[in-house]
Amino acid sequence: MSFEIEVTEYTDAQCPWAWSAEPMKWRLRWLYGEALEWRTRMIVLAADGGHYARIGYTTEQLAAGFEQFAARYGMPLDATPRPRLGATRPAAKAVVAARVNGSPQLSERLLRRLRVHAMTNPAALLDEDETIVAAATEAGVDPAVLERWLTDPAVERALEDDMLAARSPAPAAVALSHKLARAAEDPSRWRYTAPSLVFTRIGDRQTIETPGFQPSIAYEVAVANLAPGLARRAPPESVEELLEWAGTPLATQEVAEVLGISRDEARERLSAGGAVEQRAGSDAFWALEKRAVAA
Repeated sequence: MSFEIEVTEYTDAQCPWAWSAEPMKWRLRWLYGEALEWRTRMIVLAADGGHYARIGYTTEQLAAGFEQFAARYGMPLDATPRPRLGATRPAAKAVVAARVNGSPQLSERLLRRLRVHAMTNPAALLDEDETIVAAATEAGVDPAVLERWLTDPAVERALEDDMLAARSPAPAAVALSHKLARAAEDPSRWRYTAPSLVFTRIGDRQTIETPGFQPSIAYEVAVANLAPGLARRAPPESVEELLEWAGTPLATQEVAEVLGISRDEARERLSAGGAVEQRAGSDAFWALEKRAVAA
């Protein structure tokens, strides 16, 4: 099956909105599979360690926000206050390095592991080598190879291109400016918030913008308008089928969203199906026994 729609996601590993949207992305991938070509572009919410201090955002505010996000959207979050708020640029550059020198799929795996660390481990900071090395190892990237990739000038250029694109939202996105934010380095400019998805029909480059956090139905409507003939995949017949397909531990809420059921029902089905529960922060990840790794 050839790609019909390109999905460009503007994101950052530190953003709880983007983390809370992971269930919607899993559902979209399940429904349309290989008809969607995914591209990830990094916003870089914090270019340096002083960013959050300059805007008056504290570790206590982050912790309170995490607690609210966990209660409202159901993804695993650890609301323990972080020792400090660091830059997100180093992690973003690692993701771009994996994309430029590896593959989009490798980049996605690394981004996923960085998100898991940032959201569920209060000691993990995205500007510390220890966090990036741990995520890279889990994603199947040799840390020594990643270190070499990071010295490639093409990676820095690609990261700068990502940041510029994130700060150049299309007019259709600006029309929904309440879903955007002002660029910290230039408040006269809008930037995409995380997650912002842009759907583009590959045949004629017709585009639909879905800036900011959106429910699954918004993404499905975008796909339906661009490719009305595209078949939707039937729901998984079991949680085992879903976990086997995902190839990585899924959060309870992610399973619930793909199956179209409540989180409580998803937890019951996962337990009954013999999935291995891996507690993380406010909730848990689940995997088949043969795939169970530290989440």
